[in-house]
Amino acid sequence: MNNLICEETDQKLMGEFLQRIEAGEKIEADDWMPDEYRIALIKLISMHGISEIMGALPEKEWVPKAPSLRRKLGIMAKVQDEMGHGQLLLRVAEDLLKPYGKDRGDLMTDLFNGDLKFHNVFHMETKTWGDAGLIGWLVDGAAIISQTNMLGASYGPYARALQRICAEEVFHAQHGEAIIMALAEGTDEQKQMVQDALNRWWPALLMFFGPASSETTGSSKQDITIKYKIRVSTNEELRQHFFTKYVPRILSLGLTLPDPTMYFHEEQQRWIYQQPDWNEFKEIINNRGPRSQERLKLRKVSYQNNAWVREALRAVAD
Repeated sequence: MNNLICEETDQKLMGEFLQRIEAGEKIEADDWMPDEYRIALIKLISMHGISEIMGALPEKEWVPKAPSLRRKLGIMAKVQDEMGHGQLLLRVAEDLLKPYGKDRGDLMTDLFNGDLKFHNVFHMETKTWGDAGLIGWLVDGAAIISQTNMLGASYGPYARALQRICAEEVFHAQHGEAIIMALAEGTDEQKQMVQDALNRWWPALLMFFGPASSETTGSSKQDITIKYKIRVSTNEELRQHFFTKYVPRILSLGLTLPDPTMYFHEEQQRWIYQQPDWNEFKEIINNRGPRSQERLKLRKVSYQNNAWVREALRAVAD
């Protein structure tokens, strides 16, 4: 009898929850939500937050090697912003973790254990200053497309965090574009540096938005986030948006697309392109990418070395 009452209560709560989402209301941290929704949010926001932190590391490598003081200050400010985004997002994720008795520290442990993934692009090498510029221009450009897709997310704390993050990412993209423009308008060697960076990063950029369908990975995460109005567009729709925005810009700089088969299909109104190796994508996100282990080690050492700060803050709070 009690089980029947609980089931009817859950059904009623679920109905009210779906009505609120359909009406465009925001769900807050203390509101009732189905486990499927909470888990989807935890996975998405935790990965996003950790990726902001890990994403600062490729550019951090170029702080001491920036070609001028102005460029050094610019990339330092960008690294600082990315770390701030990570902190903001992990605080949002932490509120969702409370019913499970977990906090941000558990998310870092999950990262080190390999249970929490970070974005595929941040496992890659940054060999030249051109790579540092391309991250700001195209990787952050892709991030803006992905994140603005969730500005109207049904979960209020995430939507509000994205308002600030997206605003700052626009400056990051402009920072990267300024670097690329300077190189593209420079010497033949500098132009080639940009082309080489584009060639190296193209597969990672194609993989940025994830596989086109859930069947590719055996996961329904994409479908769940759309179902609950956390996001609007599919992975492939976002990738097509990226192509439409950036392919003309790439060509306008006199650069060559790394995919010679790529073209816009007028009848289908979509870009036709050569698929990346999605098996390689799985290897990368499972921490077997070019710089996965080095960056995880750096993050772990930093976390351990600064344990005293967390302990001091806990002592004050207690």
